[in-house]
Amino acid sequence: MKVSDIMTRNVTVLTPDQTICVAASLMAEIDAGALPVGENDRLVGMITDRDIVVRAVAHGRTAATRVGAVMSTEVLYCFDTDDIDDVARN
Repeated sequence: MKVSDIMTRNVTVLTPDQTICVAASLMAEIDAGALPVGENDRLVGMITDRDIVVRAVAHGRTAATRVGAVMSTEVLYCFDTDDIDDVARN
């Protein structure tokens, strides 16, 4: 089975310059706890609800804090043509 058989399509992607307020609102709207962050057609990170709480709110940052300041940058990724067993081992 390939990743394309089970992946979510039409994913909402944020940019590093958007605010964590926008990120949280989008997460609430689509009922998700994480969103990819892209720039120039490249994946540059992921922002999670935990990133917002632990890296922003817990440090007194405002809702205007940029996603790029609190996102996770070390992201493993795969391609839709990859086999899911290979992805699971990664």
